[in-house]
Amino acid sequence: MNIPHHPEVTLAPRPVRESQSEMAEIVLPNDANPLNALLGGRLMHWIDLAGALAAHRHSRNYVVTASIDHLDFLVPVRVGDLIILRSSVNRAFRTSMEIGVKVWVENYIAASRQHVSSAYLTFVAIDRHGRNLPVPPVIPESDEEKRRYEDAARRREIRQAERSRRETQAAPR
Repeated sequence: MNIPHHPEVTLAPRPVRESQSEMAEIVLPNDANPLNALLGGRLMHWIDLAGALAAHRHSRNYVVTASIDHLDFLVPVRVGDLIILRSSVNRAFRTSMEIGVKVWVENYIAASRQHVSSAYLTFVAIDRHGRNLPVPPVIPESDEEKRRYEDAARRREIRQAERSRRETQAAPR
């Protein structure tokens, strides 16, 4: 792997479990709209933070968010609810990583938990000057991790094709 500003680097692969992260947030009034429902932008912010935790743990470097895939809000989240965000690296490429984040809402009074949203984010490892850094390969161990690893390659191909399509459409004729 030869990256400008960085000599040939060989990084030891890391298992997915080393990147696994969990965040918990209680939805407060300043996180909600006038109907006491969680603001979508606040949830997106928390998803970005949860993804960054996993990316930092895997790369052991600074990371920046390059993209986030499609995002649906499946159930409403209310003031007082507990939000649980779990993240891990799905696959690492040269300098980027796909991170999966899954979000649940937990009503600790009713002892119930519902899936709120899932997202795939791409993070790029950088140095303090903003230059891309190589990231270590991922070792998927469980069947679920192996499935996510393979799916991440397909999603990357789709993202790259979409980016090429947009660039072609934006090019002057």
